[in-house]
Amino acid sequence: MAITDTDTTSLVKRPMRADARRNYDKLLGAARETFAELGTSASLEEIARRAGVGIGTLYRHFPTRQDLLEAAYLEEVQLVCDSAGDLDGLPPWEALSDWLHQVVAYVARKHALAEELWNYLDPNAELFTGCRGALYAAGEPLLQRAQEAGAVRPDANLEDILQIVGGIGKNPTTPPDRVDRVLDIALDGLRYRPA
Repeated sequence: MAITDTDTTSLVKRPMRADARRNYDKLLGAARETFAELGTSASLEEIARRAGVGIGTLYRHFPTRQDLLEAAYLEEVQLVCDSAGDLDGLPPWEALSDWLHQVVAYVARKHALAEELWNYLDPNAELFTGCRGALYAAGEPLLQRAQEAGAVRPDANLEDILQIVGGIGKNPTTPPDRVDRVLDIALDGLRYRPA
């Protein structure tokens, strides 16, 4: 499910030339990589360097640090939402489980971005509500398909599941190499088991 154009209107105001679009994409990729590696306090100069562009190019696309943080956050959400559509060919349980593993990785990556954005925006700002809506729209069909196949308990809902996944992804005491195992144990509780 795509994040609507209204969610990104403050980030991109007009169509871009091909070279400008390439620079924009390189900057976003570099920003996501740099923020993941160095945290949200990473310098904009470092992001521009990693993207292979000048700092002026960065500022043309992202006039403020907040603009870059918002765009990187939106890109992370869009990637995890798009990944749900790539799982249609898998069996229902496997599709849902695979997507939730992608969500937990996304939560771990975007948590620092979200915390930084809370310095600028209210947690109920349109940016966050639009992203939550997109996640629900992407995940609901996977959950429904798994429930219809009898693979997931019928009383489970996506809000509960995303809270579980979010808690696992944000838990600073869980070593990164154990997150998937902890998630698998939690997901085992979703499986439908007739009485």
